[in-house]
Amino acid sequence: MWDSRTVGQAGGVEVRPTWLFVATLAGLGMIGPFTIDAIFPAFSALGVDFGAQEVALQQLISVYLLAYAAMSLLHGPLSDALGRRWVMGVGMVLYVASSVVAAFAPNLTVLLVCRAFQGVSAGAGQIVSRAQVRDVFEGERAQRTMAQVSMIFVLGPALAPIIGGLVLGWGSWRSIFWFQAAYGLAMLALIVLWMPETHLAANRVPLDVRSLVSNMARVWRHASGRRLAIVAALAFGGQFLLISAAPMFIVNLLGRGADDFWMLFVPLMGGVMVGSWASGRFAGRVSGQRLATIGYVTSLIGGAALVGLACVPATAGWPWIVLPLPVFTFGISLAFPILTVAMLDLFPTMRGAASSVQSFVSLICNAAVSGLLAPAVAFSMPSLMLGALAFVVVASLLWTWHLFATRQQVAIPPDGRPVEER
Repeated sequence: MWDSRTVGQAGGVEVRPTWLFVATLAGLGMIGPFTIDAIFPAFSALGVDFGAQEVALQQLISVYLLAYAAMSLLHGPLSDALGRRWVMGVGMVLYVASSVVAAFAPNLTVLLVCRAFQGVSAGAGQIVSRAQVRDVFEGERAQRTMAQVSMIFVLGPALAPIIGGLVLGWGSWRSIFWFQAAYGLAMLALIVLWMPETHLAANRVPLDVRSLVSNMARVWRHASGRRLAIVAALAFGGQFLLISAAPMFIVNLLGRGADDFWMLFVPLMGGVMVGSWASGRFAGRVSGQRLATIGYVTSLIGGAALVGLACVPATAGWPWIVLPLPVFTFGISLAFPILTVAMLDLFPTMRGAASSVQSFVSLICNAAVSGLLAPAVAFSMPSLMLGALAFVVVASLLWTWHLFATRQQVAIPPDGRPVEER
């Protein structure tokens, strides 16, 4: 069973072994993107079984994300009141149950309902795990740990379509949901048998609906917190546009099949892993403000290269079109851990609420990207890449505005106190 012994550390706890703690948090965080990407190779089979068109199948992503976003507003505050471990455990039970029911879905309507319940439950791991990092670590260590979690976390979207294709080759699309149920059971076992409670009873807030709503409203009203949430959502939106458009990118634009999703996800997630590693490697050596700025400039360069190659017929196919992808995603991942830690440090007594608000903004953006934008722009390679670049351009402009508005270091406040609203 899990060891409840705690050692005070920056108002939190110390856990050992640290590598298992980080790996468990990353594994819980992987459930969200893994649930999205694993069914991509099955879109053609689902379309045949249910007689559904691409736009209808795309709602399997948007419905999941909308439910994920709605519940994300509660996961964090509930963990502030009840404890991190309890919320994650209940979430995993519901995730396993909804995955099993999805495996028996007789039609697209039932499958959409199951996807909604998967979305309701999957966020418990990803959202609460961010708060756990800050419960245990502070300063440079928090940024470094967040980056380590991100490095492992990105294996989910990288491996999910590959695993989904392999499982599809062994069975039907229903086997993918059985695999997801098994993964959820493994995470539940880790939570029950090992995961310590990182949010001590003395630090919890009363479970009061009015208080929960008030805390989230306070986070959103904070000018710096609002900007950090939006800039993170927009930057990741450019990357998520490419992820959510993967079936159209691989099948329609490249003319490939269900086993070829690695052509997009390996280079895309390769950049994410290296960017996350670099963010942790340079924590404390380069200021967070400068590192995030470098990340956005790098992503702009990669995005411009994607658009340039997409506009030339000779380079608009594989492998040329994916060559700038690692540069594009490297920049986004270099900045993301910094923005996440900065957001949490604005609200040291409401980290769950801060994580929920940041996740909610990103998820609403992603749902709109998946359900509306991806089908609208993935009709050609230039329009798809231009859409991805546009997100990073707007995010970079908002980041510049944030730096100008605050005129201070935004990476990690050294004293852990909330930054004044500006």
